[in-house]
Amino acid sequence: MRPVIYQLFVRHFSNHKQGGEPWGSRETNGCGTFAGVNDAALQALAGMGVTHVWFTGVLRHATQTAHPGLPADPAAVVKGIAGSPYAVTDYFDVDPDLAEEPENRLEEYAELLRRCRRWGMVPMMDFIPNHVSRCYRSTVRPQSSFGTGDNTGVFFARDNSFFYLHPQNSNCVLKLPEAEFEPEHGHGRVTGNNAETWSPGVYDWYETVKLNYGCNYHNGAYGLPGFMAAPGTEPRTWRLMDEILAYWQRLGVGGFRCDMAHMVPDSFWNWAICHARLRDENVFFMAEGYNDHMKVAEGDVHDVLLAAGFNAVYDSAAYDALRSLYERGAWANDLDPLQREDRPMFRGGVRYVENHDEQRLAAPCAWGGQGGSVARAVMAAQYTTTACPVLIYNGQECGEDASGPGGFGGDNGRTSIFDYTNLPHFQHWTAGGAYDGSGMTEQERTLRDFTARLLPLLQHPAFAKGGFYGLNWANRETPAYGRSGQDAVSGHYLYAYLRHYRKAKATVLAVCNFHPAEPYTTRIHIPRNAQEWCGKKPGTYTFHNLLDPAAPAITATHEKLATDGLEVTVPAGQALLLEWR
Repeated sequence: MRPVIYQLFVRHFSNHKQGGEPWGSRETNGCGTFAGVNDAALQALAGMGVTHVWFTGVLRHATQTAHPGLPADPAAVVKGIAGSPYAVTDYFDVDPDLAEEPENRLEEYAELLRRCRRWGMVPMMDFIPNHVSRCYRSTVRPQSSFGTGDNTGVFFARDNSFFYLHPQNSNCVLKLPEAEFEPEHGHGRVTGNNAETWSPGVYDWYETVKLNYGCNYHNGAYGLPGFMAAPGTEPRTWRLMDEILAYWQRLGVGGFRCDMAHMVPDSFWNWAICHARLRDENVFFMAEGYNDHMKVAEGDVHDVLLAAGFNAVYDSAAYDALRSLYERGAWANDLDPLQREDRPMFRGGVRYVENHDEQRLAAPCAWGGQGGSVARAVMAAQYTTTACPVLIYNGQECGEDASGPGGFGGDNGRTSIFDYTNLPHFQHWTAGGAYDGSGMTEQERTLRDFTARLLPLLQHPAFAKGGFYGLNWANRETPAYGRSGQDAVSGHYLYAYLRHYRKAKATVLAVCNFHPAEPYTTRIHIPRNAQEWCGKKPGTYTFHNLLDPAAPAITATHEKLATDGLEVTVPAGQALLLEWR
């Protein structure tokens, strides 16, 4: 089954408190809980075609909110009030903010995992291997804390957990953007983004420290063992990380989204994923990986991570290409190279239009201010051009625009992951925990209904297993084919392609209109060689609208397809998915 992954940020998803204020507290702005992700919510996700749920922000992390037995962390190492979920303070614990009864937080999380399984979906969670909070100290397993026994007098040692700064004098104290951090007096540590400084800046990951995998990242990943390393010969961080993965697998976690995976040696990934699959052969590993961001491995990051055992890696190039249509003057014609079947990311990429790091599609400051008008075309193109896993971020299906209260995150088009906030548009669907959409506007309902029709179609054999054949090249001279203004050739805003799976004799013609305001009535020419690629013999064929089964079928002969073309009308910002029978 093709993975359809739903990113569920618990703090946001089941927060039903409306309004709030910037930099507001948990009491003022509210906070979602594990229990709030109830059966009604999970049933709705399963009904929408979701196969995997990535529970985001679950691990206990640095926060300015105190709970019984867990005092607030120093404000100097907390971004926002709620804190960054990527500054983990205990890998063996979960965030007490997310529990109805903080002392029972692990059981409440385990019950959520069981509920997710009961609805036929695989529960996933974050695995953050590159860095931890400066306040990391496991209270659940103190014996397994990072940094225990480190030699703080050297920059690098194979079994140190961290990289240590050389003190300029005996009074060196780490100076963070907000205040000095006394606990690192005399032995400062390198930040999560490799900043080797006693005074990291506000744009550094100053609240985190980089983990050491047994190699000095300055020299690359040399001298590390392979996946068949004898037990006990691996670097200490490897063993601790395997203990962490095993811990959550035993609790019921079936997959991990691995943060900044390209900053960790691929030899570790090969070893760790092999060990995890000995415990659960179906465990799903998804990597966030970029070629232009402090990578460790030589060569293409995506190829390296897939070879190391990952099921999928972020396809940021495909995401950037779509945004380029609205922010850098690109054309639909420019998208074809991203869909090549010999590209590893055709099946191993993760296609997304939103996640917690990216700006909301409907945010006024993103996507040229047009994202809300073209969401259906963008999702259809991003999710149906390849056979790879797809990712949808909570609120995306309702046109969330990042208008909830913020704080540290600022007004940057992203729903803040650092603050107590809510999803105002999404709350119209969650309806105080009923998850029945009773408060939705017509625009929100239309987008969610489209999403709920699109995602199950991704299991169609043509989309889940088929190949890609682009048709824009064959329609460059076709009048009204996505032209705008003084365009001399076609293919500016229309994107047409075939998906075909030979074994099932399944073929779909997709046509996406990326123009935010202009509908197109045009003809799609399908040359005879494209028809033969689909195994279509001479004859008469029908095209059935998969997104609107009640729509009348379109009939055409093989000759007409090649000469006159198939006449279609595609509304502005929408898409047609036509099954070719």
